[in-house]
Amino acid sequence: MAVTKVVMPKLSDAMESGKLIKWLKKEGDRIQGGDILAEVETDKADVEMEAFGAGVLRKILAPAGATVPIGSLIGVIAEPSDDISALLASAAAGAATAPAAPTPPPRPEPAGAAAGPAPRPASGPAAAPPPAAAVRPAVVASPPAAAVASGAAPGRVKASPLAKKIAAQSGVDLRLIQGSGPGGRIVRRDVEAAGVATAPATAPAVGVEFEDVSLTPIRATIARRMPLSKAPVPHFYVTSEVGMDRAWELREELNTLEGQPKISVNDFVIRACALALLKHPGVNASLQGDAIRVYHRAHIGIAVALDDGLITPVLRDCHAKPLAQIAVEARDLAERARNRKLRAPELSGATFSISNLGMFDVAEFSAIINPPEGAILAVGSVRRVPVVDDTGLGVGRRMNMTLSCDHRVMDGAMGARFLQDVKRLLEEPLRLLV
Repeated sequence: MAVTKVVMPKLSDAMESGKLIKWLKKEGDRIQGGDILAEVETDKADVEMEAFGAGVLRKILAPAGATVPIGSLIGVIAEPSDDISALLASAAAGAATAPAAPTPPPRPEPAGAAAGPAPRPASGPAAAPPPAAAVRPAVVASPPAAAVASGAAPGRVKASPLAKKIAAQSGVDLRLIQGSGPGGRIVRRDVEAAGVATAPATAPAVGVEFEDVSLTPIRATIARRMPLSKAPVPHFYVTSEVGMDRAWELREELNTLEGQPKISVNDFVIRACALALLKHPGVNASLQGDAIRVYHRAHIGIAVALDDGLITPVLRDCHAKPLAQIAVEARDLAERARNRKLRAPELSGATFSISNLGMFDVAEFSAIINPPEGAILAVGSVRRVPVVDDTGLGVGRRMNMTLSCDHRVMDGAMGARFLQDVKRLLEEPLRLLV
């Protein structure tokens, strides 16, 4: 039977390395194709890694907690009679000849601040994966004295940056706190409920002028990807104001029906964009070298804000889904994104994206294109404003939308026509129910 190499998979477009959270199988276990071998933390979510071969898990080459570049050998599946010595020797030789990672100079810690974990490698779509031998050992901060005294075992603590900051300033061990946030994440209220007194922003601790907070994996990815978009991609912007009175009334009516999913304003926007993308395929496109790739299916990325950054899970085939199905699947995607439980196919493959900040009372903004996509729509809040029409002065509901476009892929007229059709669909919302 063939020997199967278990390598760190590329689970998203931006992924450059992954952290092995834990192995779900141990050496000597019988493996079937499709079995879940391990859980991997990417820059976007915690993802289950499947086996693509059958046999016995003969060797685990990367322990739980290790951060490994994509494509690196982390295990071997083979029958007991198969000789894997050459493969193991090759892997060992590669590790032995790897250049030692430079040790960063010590950074002075501000008074009262606890040491944080060392930043992990960020990911970017244009970067080539480093060789397997370039894996750096993870650096873990020593637990505070309170944790040692209480016997708390060191481990992976999921906490928001604000919770970490408050706990560090107060000398509190996060390992002793039960998180109430998504996926058990520790948030500010958990720290405060544990009796931590937060210092007012106007009265910092004596001697503390600033502190350096390590980038989270998501924030590191954003830091790598955004310059790859904003700098080389020539953005242009098209803004339109949409009359949302009829859509708002239809939404309220639909949400009173029993047995029907709750519809949000963003669900209307997703459906409208999906239909408009079919009519304007030039907007549903991306630059691929010397060609423009035009997509005939609308896979829409939906931006979801997390405590430590922003991710964009993908809702596929929106053009073929009714409004109610879009509402159910979009809500499910957002909830699992906040819990970092997205599946690998949901992390990549968008042909167009939507970023909605309306829930934050943002009237208007411009979003940065998520490469390799050709456009992204920024959606503001629905506001009650004075409106002048043929009947005179009144009050109406209005919403601003701004389309960011890659000028290499489309021109202004194309983007404007697309936005005009999205506006028309939202102002005639019954067409979204067809």
